[in-house]
Amino acid sequence: MSMSVGPSEGDEDEVVSAINTTPLVDVMLVLLIIFLITIPVVTTSIPVRLPKETNEVRETKPENINISVDAAGRIFWNDLQIANTNALVERLKKISLIDPQPAVQIRGDGGANYDSVGRVIYACQRAGIAKVGFILEPPARGG
Repeated sequence: MSMSVGPSEGDEDEVVSAINTTPLVDVMLVLLIIFLITIPVVTTSIPVRLPKETNEVRETKPENINISVDAAGRIFWNDLQIANTNALVERLKKISLIDPQPAVQIRGDGGANYDSVGRVIYACQRAGIAKVGFILEPPARGG
């Protein structure tokens, strides 16, 4: 194949019968790169059924019991201060008899000792509470 640069010798336009394959090669290279990137992600060696993420809005039910532990280790039932863990266990035993059993939600101060929150969890276990959860502050959006 030859190519001429400059004016042609005749006034007639010659028809080029060759196919321009450059766009075809470009498309094929892009597809090849896409397949090379996505195939290792799709194929895995061990079949595992991964859990699906769901973002459920959880509403606090009025029958839930909120127990707070402040930084000093004091225990509060809603806004009422509880004297000690034995008094907390006695109150929780009365709640554990209700059907359906309400959930206990623990709000622990970030500066509180783990021991203080652990005593509340142990009191829930001793009283027979089946549902114990923690109330946390969500992280700030964007970092």
